[in-house]
Amino acid sequence: MPETFDNTAHFGFADAAPGEKQVLVDDVFHKVASRYDLMNDLMSGGLHRAWKSAMVTAVGAPKTARPFRLLDVAGGTGDIAFRTLARGGEGVSVVAFDINGAMLDVGRRRAVEKKVSDRTEFVQGNAEALPFPDKSFDAVTIAFGIRNVPRVDVALSEMRRVLKTGGRALVLEFSKVDVPVLDRVYDVFSFNVIPRLGQMVAGDAESYRYLVESIRRFPDAETFADMMRDAGLEQVEATPMTGGVAALHSGFRI
Repeated sequence: MPETFDNTAHFGFADAAPGEKQVLVDDVFHKVASRYDLMNDLMSGGLHRAWKSAMVTAVGAPKTARPFRLLDVAGGTGDIAFRTLARGGEGVSVVAFDINGAMLDVGRRRAVEKKVSDRTEFVQGNAEALPFPDKSFDAVTIAFGIRNVPRVDVALSEMRRVLKTGGRALVLEFSKVDVPVLDRVYDVFSFNVIPRLGQMVAGDAESYRYLVESIRRFPDAETFADMMRDAGLEQVEATPMTGGVAALHSGFRI
């Protein structure tokens, strides 16, 4: 069922007021921050790496010294930031933005280890009220985070606002499996295996049960593409990946 934009948001299969959802989601990511990237590998069989690689390629960061500024929303652990810096030239810089301080702490430590702290800024805040001027980024990304935002329409409008004219917004998110048999296998894996992995690896089954449920409540690729258009983005495209397990959405500020 798609997310609605009245006074009710979704926390997994349960309904919650937008403010209540934000508190609940924050608690989930405080619990899983230290194991978040490892669990992404286990949950996706490593496929998230290929999906993220496709998104970073689409960002198109130049391999020269030309200045290029990326905002990665819900990117606290720095995964997309570091991939972008590795692909681009010395003129590329990234702001990793996240509402969750524990996730940002992980990212800051990793930036020091990777020796890219000088080109990576970690900023805490709400995706529904980005603390940046209009038209201040060449590209904006969000990977597997938009479904955790209480008011998705507001976050998309904010992403467009901070894009420079001609800039690109890229949203990588789980989607609706559309391949027979794979859809049933995916359901069994999601609801039976992932929470158990969460308990074994992160010591928290319930947080991963929420993450699975939140995927099921998220709109299909075409519905979400329409939401991006409603936010003012143009030339919107949705590219299904791995039978629809995930989808890469792209739109421009024209």
